[in-house]
Amino acid sequence: MAAPRLILASASPRRKEMLRLAGVRFAILHGNVDEAPRAGEAPGDYALRLSEAKARAVAAMRPGHWVLGADTIVTIDGELLGKPATRDEARCMIRKLSGREHTVITAFTLLNSEQAEVIRRAVASQVRFKEVPDDEVEWYVATEEPYDKAGGYAVQGKASFLVSEIHGSYTNVVGLPLCEVVEALKELGLVAFRGR
Repeated sequence: MAAPRLILASASPRRKEMLRLAGVRFAILHGNVDEAPRAGEAPGDYALRLSEAKARAVAAMRPGHWVLGADTIVTIDGELLGKPATRDEARCMIRKLSGREHTVITAFTLLNSEQAEVIRRAVASQVRFKEVPDDEVEWYVATEEPYDKAGGYAVQGKASFLVSEIHGSYTNVVGLPLCEVVEALKELGLVAFRGR
């Protein structure tokens, strides 16, 4: 069996699972990139820049392979909510999102170090939290879930009962806009769907 022609430049189990569910064959390799936002950088531009940096870091290690990099960010009132490092930070984020709508942007980049073509897209979804009472906030921040998630929550995880509405792509909120990614993979000839 031939080696996969696609490398996912991410350690995210959610991205891995979504690609597998869509029948995409891929390998996994990720590199380290500086994720600090630049002064005045728009949220979509920031997510696109990081998705490309992640893809380029892996493409440098695997010349000739197509690489998919992605980055998910959460914004509310123009503020970027990263991954909380402490219980206090997670508590603050969940309270900030409580009863309000926020934006989740996932950007992805597909590139090959030996090809000129680069596909870069950013997809935005609107998410509304219910009014989250203190007991639910305290229960949630005491779990392990908030601490490696943008905005401090996972829509497909323990925080699912906090989300009252989603406008736009659900998979985008999980961490990879699967509809758009599969379309891009088909455009590049990296995935094909055939009858049995």
